[in-house]
Amino acid sequence: MPENASILIIDDHPLFREGLKAIIGRNPRFQVIGEAGTAQEGLQMARRHQPNLILLDISLPDRNGIQLTRDIRALLPDTRILIVSMHAKIDYIAEAFQAGATGYVVKESAAERLLKGIEYVLRGDYFLDSSVSRQVVKRLMESPAKEEKISDAGYGSLSAREQEVMRLLAEGLSRKEIAQRLFISPKTVENHRTNIMNKLGLHGTMDLIRYAARLGLIDVDLWKK
Repeated sequence: MPENASILIIDDHPLFREGLKAIIGRNPRFQVIGEAGTAQEGLQMARRHQPNLILLDISLPDRNGIQLTRDIRALLPDTRILIVSMHAKIDYIAEAFQAGATGYVVKESAAERLLKGIEYVLRGDYFLDSSVSRQVVKRLMESPAKEEKISDAGYGSLSAREQEVMRLLAEGLSRKEIAQRLFISPKTVENHRTNIMNKLGLHGTMDLIRYAARLGLIDVDLWKK
């Protein structure tokens, strides 16, 4: 592990970025050399600064963080990537590691586990947040890599944020819970929900759940656990 590791933060929530910087500041060996709120800006900063480590959120306004992980790995193969996400489901975790990430921390446990995850990843080890259930870890080890991509035209018409809101709605979260997780207002969640229903031609929550399940977007076995 480098003595003075440079870290880039890519997350679209300024308050959460401030929280990450405060945690990282506890260790004098780590230095935050930049932060970005979009995938495009993050990729530009990664190219410019070539950090030792990038802390990356999956849900970004202009592009999926897993896709960005692939781009960064292709551009900077020596840069380590630690995903810091609110998602703890098998699909997100598996796709993140398959894309080239070497660590995964759930946002709600970042205060306790972020520094440990950074240390593991920088020294070349893999790190998986221990708050992720044993059942999910077991399934991650057993699950084959997914080669197929979602090709549904309706789903493809949704923005990255709408896709994120749709998954959370399908998982049973309320508007208030989604707003708290995404750092947006309940009214904004409702606007996204309306757009989703109109674009997909759906007429209620059960229609949305069935649609998401048909596409494999939600993990039915772990739903609401």
